[in-house]
Amino acid sequence: MIYTLTLNPSVDYIMELQTFQKGGLNRGTKEETFPGGKGINVSRVLHVLNVKSVALGFAGGFTGEYIKQFLYQETIETDFVEVNEMSRINVKLKSDDETEINGSGPSILEEHLTHLLQKISLLTDEDMLVLAGSIPSSVPKTFYHEIAKQCEKQGTKVIIDAEKSLIEPVLPLRPFLIKPNHHELGEIFGVTINTVEEAIHYGKKLKEKGAQNVIVSMAEMGALLLTENHVFYADVPKGELKSSVGAGDSTVAGFLAGISKGFALKDSFRLGTASGSATAFSIGLCDFEKVENLFEKIVISEKQ
Repeated sequence: MIYTLTLNPSVDYIMELQTFQKGGLNRGTKEETFPGGKGINVSRVLHVLNVKSVALGFAGGFTGEYIKQFLYQETIETDFVEVNEMSRINVKLKSDDETEINGSGPSILEEHLTHLLQKISLLTDEDMLVLAGSIPSSVPKTFYHEIAKQCEKQGTKVIIDAEKSLIEPVLPLRPFLIKPNHHELGEIFGVTINTVEEAIHYGKKLKEKGAQNVIVSMAEMGALLLTENHVFYADVPKGELKSSVGAGDSTVAGFLAGISKGFALKDSFRLGTASGSATAFSIGLCDFEKVENLFEKIVISEKQ
């Protein structure tokens, strides 16, 4: 089973306006709400690809209930730890430009952390756990490392898509997959990555630090998968870029969906690239038809 972890999920409230007047009365023309968070995005795309997952994390109040009910309606299983304060609301105002106001989220107590670790301790060597996104201010910065240590003991595969400070302590524990974009990969090594060759060089260095597999997404430059013995490159399929939000999460979901279906790493990477591209060519997350159409169009080549 694939488990996803979102430590600070949100209700994303998206409001469109014709114009925005600071300090005045503004009326929306369209409003939508979705559950937000990188791990939740991974679970939602896995569902699109007909792969089951369980969404873990912290949820509280009426907003936490909304997140659970939304996922329930999409037939996505959840096992959140209940917290005392309400889950955050992120407001996105779309007018001439886009303004975001993100909530800070609830306070996470020691008992909540213990409860979550107990749930994770029940995972087995047949399970995968996706650690995605940032850590709330009330949670120790070492928490991902603590989770990864627990997973190492029980043989659970760990996948991490997070910032440098959260990735680096976990690398010696040999996580199954790390998925930075080329900017994040450059930040890890204090460089700027401008070419595919540079991304390959530093992707190999990330593997030397402990990562078993590395996917590097590079926007219009394509994507890379570095495995134990191979470096695969995926070109960018043709399409209109509508939003990059969630594209990285979709890439992770597609790759793991391929692994769970028994695909080879190369074809799992193809499915990941198709899923990420399908989301980039959509408003919101991808749908199955768009992923399926792109899958055969992804050209994979091998590099040194």
